[in-house]
Amino acid sequence: MTRKSPPLRILVADDSPSIRQILLALLGRQGHQVIAAEDGQQALDLFHRHQPDLLLLDIMMPVLDGMEVARRIRAEKLDRWVPIIFLSALDRRENLVAGLEAGGDDFLAKPLDFALLDARIRSMHKALDLQRQARESYRQLKAISDNVLDAIVTIDVHGRILSCNQATERILGWRPEELRGQNVNVLMPEPYHSSHNDYMRAYVEGGPPNVFGYGRERPALRKDGTVFPAELAVTEIRDGSQRIFIGLLRDVTERKNAEMKLMENAAALQQYYDQAEEENQLAARLLDKQMLRPGLQDSHVRYWLSAAKNFSGDVVAATRTPDGSLVALLADATGHGLTAAISTLPLLTVFYGMANRGLPLESMVGEMNRHLKASLPTGHFVAANVVLLDPASGTGQAWCGGMPESLLLDGDGEVVRTFASRHLPFGILGTDEFETSIDTFPCTPGHQLMLYSDGFKEAEGKNGAQLGHAGLREILRGVPPEQRLTALQQALAEHLAGSPAQDDISVLLLDC
Repeated sequence: MTRKSPPLRILVADDSPSIRQILLALLGRQGHQVIAAEDGQQALDLFHRHQPDLLLLDIMMPVLDGMEVARRIRAEKLDRWVPIIFLSALDRRENLVAGLEAGGDDFLAKPLDFALLDARIRSMHKALDLQRQARESYRQLKAISDNVLDAIVTIDVHGRILSCNQATERILGWRPEELRGQNVNVLMPEPYHSSHNDYMRAYVEGGPPNVFGYGRERPALRKDGTVFPAELAVTEIRDGSQRIFIGLLRDVTERKNAEMKLMENAAALQQYYDQAEEENQLAARLLDKQMLRPGLQDSHVRYWLSAAKNFSGDVVAATRTPDGSLVALLADATGHGLTAAISTLPLLTVFYGMANRGLPLESMVGEMNRHLKASLPTGHFVAANVVLLDPASGTGQAWCGGMPESLLLDGDGEVVRTFASRHLPFGILGTDEFETSIDTFPCTPGHQLMLYSDGFKEAEGKNGAQLGHAGLREILRGVPPEQRLTALQQALAEHLAGSPAQDDISVLLLDC
């Protein structure tokens, strides 16, 4: 019968009350004992007080950050392994490397994938069980050694067995009286069995002491012919002209099995990681094929997408209708990463399908909402700006649902008009409640329409200040249309001052 693993004592350290509450509930339901800390110093204090089995550390915390907490714990050189899993929205390669160098064992990016978190904890639980079993085996073996329960065999200079203790029978299957007078090579498998006499003779005559000392591993042979891994220590006692050799032999089968199991677990984790990377690359290729359409290369279109994770939850799209009008979309799905990116695929399918047929903007936004309402899980939605610029009439149409205000700029970068969000995002309301009304405006040659996601406006610098509406307008003032995208990128880089963006960023500039 398989022995059930005991629950873990897990220390959760995160300055977000909501994340702490979610982890307390999730891990508690799995039977684990959970201790929560809201900053790094409190996490360190609780670690010393409760001696947890596993740590879930947020990297960005007040007082002490997660990496410093990990470094201090690792510096204590504990007599047991305590896994540390970092939780953070910072998932660039240098952050992963820094976390591992600080003493972390794994890394989970925010927002948390709870299924992946559960799998990681179960994997760590198995490794801790192996550690616990190995420690138990070690304590048992140490008790045996302390009580002289290892096999102890004494031999003379000719390799003949002089004596052995009772533990020899338990370990090797030989009774002491059966071994006395036999050559010690009876306890050795080949090739050691055949070469041992020559080695003994050479050593007695002044040769090198190859097997003397502690911690050497050699295969040993039981009476029944089975071979097992053993740890062998040999010392020599000289009493005048008499020389006696004492060998202590310990069966390390359990320890070797535990080491093998740990290596198998490590190989399984590496295989899982490699498979996940391969799947991510395939997903990236499929998403690029859906998003990078020819319409984005239109001379009246300039855009910028920057993902906070491997995959962006923001998306831009543009194409020409049969009558030459330019139709464009900028959308922002809830969340980050692959889940958010997948949420936008139905939107792109409907957008390009209806725009290429020249259907009215009201019909397009209504159909996009219908598709997303039917396909997205509850709680997921997509904020969006959808616009149409008609060069023939010199007019434009705009629909905004849940996005920051759009800006209509003149040739000098001054704001001529703003378009605030008047509608809810796609995927929330049913068809009967959803509003498709649009704003109509003059789109004069030389003017430019700017659409952007909240990741740009709300980007925080090192001092915690956001770029904001005022900062955005200041960047654009006096900048010619063809230079604005570069100016926005440079200004944001200076504002972040090397800090990573915490949200996806997208900008779409459309020339009238």
